[in-house]
Amino acid sequence: MSDADSMTVFNRRRVRAHRDRAAAGWDGFNFLKAEVVGRLVERLADIKREFRVALDLGCHGGEVAQALAAVPSIAQVVATDLSPRFAVEAAKRMPGLPTAAADEEFLPFAEGSFDLVISALSLHWVNDLPGALIQVRRALKPDGLFLGAILGGETLFELRRSLMEAEMDLMGGLSPRISPMAEVRDAGGLLQRAGFALPVVDSDMLTVSYPHAFRLIQDLRGMGETNAVLDSRKGVSPSDLFTRAAERYQDLYPDGEGGIEASFQVLYLAGWAPDESQQKPLRRGSAKLRLADALGTEEINPLKN
Repeated sequence: MSDADSMTVFNRRRVRAHRDRAAAGWDGFNFLKAEVVGRLVERLADIKREFRVALDLGCHGGEVAQALAAVPSIAQVVATDLSPRFAVEAAKRMPGLPTAAADEEFLPFAEGSFDLVISALSLHWVNDLPGALIQVRRALKPDGLFLGAILGGETLFELRRSLMEAEMDLMGGLSPRISPMAEVRDAGGLLQRAGFALPVVDSDMLTVSYPHAFRLIQDLRGMGETNAVLDSRKGVSPSDLFTRAAERYQDLYPDGEGGIEASFQVLYLAGWAPDESQQKPLRRGSAKLRLADALGTEEINPLKN
């Protein structure tokens, strides 16, 4: 198997189809996107810089562009989405917003096109995430900023366990029914591999209550977030698989009010396109003050008795 084959986890045509289907009823299911966009823009407000031209990568209904409209320093936003229907939907909601259907794995932009790239809840569906981040970094001007949010590996751990136990009981084996996601410990390394300077990663766990597991699955369909793994089990599952999983879910993860809890781990990534003006780490051994002196203690050499 080649390196390229080993990176092909998701069926991108299926991802696009799921998002196309979600576009028509998006207003009923965009609560998670809206929450994450709000938190990304809060992070942007803490940065005392002007960003004239911005890219909204994976725009869904145009939530990022709508939020950036309130940022005076941003003169233009360009929005793209893997789904042509979402690109059209964003343009309807933001008249005058330049939009295009574009694959995050093959960005159609020249180097140095943007001062800012924001991606909210889209890049976790990319097969080659380091490669996509390299393209984002190249699309940024020197000292341009990337802000991203992706679903992390703890997302829907409750549903994952419930489906796993139900499938083991009924079918004697497992298949990937929830897509794999990045771990927080790996995210900083991904930014560094892509050539970003000053990478920062943090995470939130958002908990949502549902009356039952079937309502959660309905929301995932409405968000365009249902399984698109290439190796998922083909054919129709036993009719009682999801019923059994829903029962296990209710037993394992009740919310205390008759419903269930669902967790969404969101990883927030930030990195800068390299530029000579940026701070650099000091050369090793160049410190002029010993740590022991700063702490007011005695330095102990572990190699000496």
